[in-house]
Amino acid sequence: MAGDSGAADLRRRTPVTHCLTAGAGAPSSSSFAGGPFLFDPGEFPRPGPSALLLADVVNRLPHCRSATTAAAAARPAGLHGIPLHPAEKRWEIAMAHAEAGGSLPVPNVQALAQTYNRSDEQIPERYIRVEEAAEEVIIDHGISSAIPIIDVSKLLDPHSSKEECAKLGSACKNWGFFQVINHGVPNEVISNFRNDITEFFKQPLESKKVYSMIPGNLQGYGQHFVVSENQKLDWADLFSLMLRPIDSRDMRFWPSHPPSFRNSIDRYSSEAARLVSCLLKFLAIDMGVEPESFLEIFRGQPQSMRMTYYPPCRQADKVVGLSPHTDRMGLTLLLQVNDVQGLQIRKDGKWITINALDGAFIVNIGDTLEILSNGRYKSIEHRAMVHPTRERMSVAVFHAVWRDATVGPLPELVKNDGEARYSSVSYMDFMKRFFAAKLSGRGHVESLKNSLSAEMDNA
Repeated sequence: MAGDSGAADLRRRTPVTHCLTAGAGAPSSSSFAGGPFLFDPGEFPRPGPSALLLADVVNRLPHCRSATTAAAAARPAGLHGIPLHPAEKRWEIAMAHAEAGGSLPVPNVQALAQTYNRSDEQIPERYIRVEEAAEEVIIDHGISSAIPIIDVSKLLDPHSSKEECAKLGSACKNWGFFQVINHGVPNEVISNFRNDITEFFKQPLESKKVYSMIPGNLQGYGQHFVVSENQKLDWADLFSLMLRPIDSRDMRFWPSHPPSFRNSIDRYSSEAARLVSCLLKFLAIDMGVEPESFLEIFRGQPQSMRMTYYPPCRQADKVVGLSPHTDRMGLTLLLQVNDVQGLQIRKDGKWITINALDGAFIVNIGDTLEILSNGRYKSIEHRAMVHPTRERMSVAVFHAVWRDATVGPLPELVKNDGEARYSSVSYMDFMKRFFAAKLSGRGHVESLKNSLSAEMDNA
């Protein structure tokens, strides 16, 4: 943590709205009519609000049925009996094929923690991951403080912009992670959002279960990527929402308590989108590509959010809060909700603890941006660990390319580099690959490397 004077400096805010133009990069509810963010089949139009629940489509597909969902196959053709428009049906079926069944139900970890933290009994076997938890971790504060810090006010200042932009590019090339200060997001927006997240997770389990995920849908309260009864599990509870485009929001999953929560989510989403649009502009400048063309790839700034609650675990040396993985999207904006740290990144084969600065956001490069940059920027494997006596909360906002984009190296960079180091695929195929890979470290992005580049990396 920074000292008092440093913290005061970090809390300064410089408006970043003049960094954004009214072009394609600026988020809006009308500039993009694409589908939901977590999986967006590019070739199918986005249905209207009356579309059938994805779960109903999943249950009507023979290969997706199970003993617990087969009865749903007899439901009407649409929500409340309203027939599906052909385009809606095609879109929903594409969703079902990609996300078939979503995630298997597992016990609530917050409830487990309350039980096992009060006894000497060992936690359930599915949560014990001794080998992973015992991997070498560098806690040296000197190394942790070496994580680049990007000052947005310097990016926007003509006198310092060039130097700070080069620093931003270096952070993306060498670390894949950095922290941003003087970012222009009002303290009030962050404080209200943090308070509402804290209040939500304080509620009784039954109140939170109202927003539980349903089959085939990755929004709501629960877990992601649980596909087997024998799979090792993370020591955390998640709450995921689609935020942008506006018409992708499913308000059934937006909490009504605390009463201010929906408004604070909406305001935070807008501020995050503005900040990320600003960062993308300067990343384009660093790569030497036209900013407006680059922002067009992120048209409408499709955006989703994952709030994560990591209960304390008396046997913290045996569990993992969030499995090692890379993020599939372009940029991720991470906010530490309370003062308990837990984020670790893998650098040079070792785990490094990242301590969030007071007033800063942690930003990381996702698989999409690594591929677009033709490997200049790095999508770094990261994980979360838990504290033995204190809860930890964080919220990640993911920013994606638009639904019709091709995920592949930018042509300008391929021309400069003399080769495309990654395959180019449609966004729909990209997402199918991601869901097939689950949380598998860098497996997803590595699978898209061209064979020659992969051989050179492994040499």
